[in-house]
Amino acid sequence: MRALAKVVQVMPARLRRRVQALGAMTVPGGWETMGGTARETVDPEVLTTLALACRDTERIRFSYTAAGGQQTGRHVEPHRLVLLGRRWYLVAYDLDRQGWRSYRLDRLAAPDGTGARFRPRELPGADAATFVRAGIQSTRTGYDIEVIVEAPASVVRERIGRWASVSPIGGTRCRVRMTADALEWPVLGLGMIGAEFRVISPPELIDWMRDWGARFSRAAGVLAPFQRGSSPGCQPEQAARTRPA
Repeated sequence: MRALAKVVQVMPARLRRRVQALGAMTVPGGWETMGGTARETVDPEVLTTLALACRDTERIRFSYTAAGGQQTGRHVEPHRLVLLGRRWYLVAYDLDRQGWRSYRLDRLAAPDGTGARFRPRELPGADAATFVRAGIQSTRTGYDIEVIVEAPASVVRERIGRWASVSPIGGTRCRVRMTADALEWPVLGLGMIGAEFRVISPPELIDWMRDWGARFSRAAGVLAPFQRGSSPGCQPEQAARTRPA
């Protein structure tokens, strides 16, 4: 979206209108519930069609595939698009089910405007991203991360505050909480802080950090404990033979 914004002024009028609608109707939701990288792709035509429907308050119909594989037709009043982690969602009022819903765009197909306009309803929540996060939290089976960081809360918020909850513990320490479906992002995010920290939970996060730390040490040419005293490039078996008895 940032790249498109730079060239939008030289685009044909029809395409420029779609890109501008996408930017205006998208709510960024951060990374805190999406620790891994989503592998699903979304058709740009689907994105821009939904963005225009949100902007123009036009009711739409589309086909939707649930997590269990059941395919249904939906008739909705679209509200906003949400980019959460690396996954797109549509927040809309479902006319058949008489309630607000969020839909993953990689499961949504063939959106089509009906031409019928609607008066926007009040969304139950602070914004569309908050609504999507609440829905994910109610069904998620991921990890709750809690860490004590040896740095002021203001510093940590500046680094990763968009993706985590940061509360001060005195003037030089803070507590960081985040949720994730996988542990890659918490490891990377905590490393970005640039300060000492201690993992409170979960234990699996410590195992990930040991694994990453060992690989980074090898990449930097630092010898692992079992290799101390061996020459660079020495294999573990060779290191074992060269250690003093």
